Amino acid sequence: MSVRRLRQAIEDILEPSGVNLDGGNPWDLRISDERMFQRVIREGSLGLGESYIDGWWDCDRLDELFARVMPTKAEERIRKHGKMLLEIIGATLVNPGRKSQASHVGERHYDRGNELFRRMLDRLLIYSCAYWKGSQDLDTAQKAKLEMICRKLALKPGDRVLDIGCGWGGLAKYAAEHYGVRVVGITISGEQVELGRELCRGFPVEIRLQDYRDVTERFDHIVSVGMFEHVGYRNYRCYMEKVCSCLKDGGLFLLHTIGSDVSQLTLDPWIRKYIFPNSHIPSMKQISDAAEGLFIVEDFHNIGSYYDATLMAWFRNFDNSWDFLQQLYDSRFYRMWKYYLLSCAGTFRARCLHVWQLVFSKRGIPGGYDSICRSFDPAERV
Repeated sequence: MSVRRLRQAIEDILEPSGVNLDGGNPWDLRISDERMFQRVIREGSLGLGESYIDGWWDCDRLDELFARVMPTKAEERIRKHGKMLLEIIGATLVNPGRKSQASHVGERHYDRGNELFRRMLDRLLIYSCAYWKGSQDLDTAQKAKLEMICRKLALKPGDRVLDIGCGWGGLAKYAAEHYGVRVVGITISGEQVELGRELCRGFPVEIRLQDYRDVTERFDHIVSVGMFEHVGYRNYRCYMEKVCSCLKDGGLFLLHTIGSDVSQLTLDPWIRKYIFPNSHIPSMKQISDAAEGLFIVEDFHNIGSYYDATLMAWFRNFDNSWDFLQQLYDSRFYRMWKYYLLSCAGTFRARCLHVWQLVFSKRGIPGGYDSICRSFDPAERV
């Protein structure tokens, strides 16, 4: 196919979104290498992202580009059916979330270097969607999210809490400091364990390098924030069974996860290759199927509209720190990380993905969940 016809095909795909090639709007694509057209037609979102990293095209507002393009389902129109079928077959035959593969996302994403995340995130190093209602800055919004989680779990002094996928221990430290609980946090990232132990020193917090399948103790409450996306849909039932076995009968389990409207077997190929290997975004159906017969849903909350502001704040911090970070990473990493943060911001702005907080109990709370949950007003700051 000629370059002219390939360009026309891309223009036709973009037309419903109002995005143009070499137009004058900040969300328009500026093409510097016409090989980009064939790459996108052949490889879909993977080709789009890789050609951006290679500098074949640019855009002043990547976040706005994706906010406009994502609702039009452009990816479905350019992905070849044969290639899509192969991906689905591969996802069915292979279990990327199996225990032998679980450490890959830790090694390839979370172990990129603590300095990167120190400069990108808030002071408590919370790497998940913040709660911006009533907040004007990232630190306040993240503390509001932590406070909301603690209240949803009805924490009380002396409780023992398991934090699955604890990151650098920010939630564990906050809960221990403000609610008098003892926390065991587990992660598969060695870098997170090292820094997390340092940041939580002096608090009743234990940070372990441990897979969730290896936990055998029982806890008053269990929380998991931004980790379920790395479990893999073939392991959802195993995950829920493990949580059920570790949770005391009267306890609560809070699951905070990115969610999709549609049940899928694969993750976006660019995100899977460059950002979160072996990962998967669950649907409500997949979560419900995994929890059936084990848990009762006590509460459901969608805070996904706030992830846009969170990702934009992370990008500003990353961009403002680049003078320092470029001593550690090259220019291709800058373009990759920029593309990751801003494309995700646009996707959440378009409400194509969500962030769900579900609170589960094993047998139902006597008198109902409202009888123990402390409502959270963002104006009430700890």
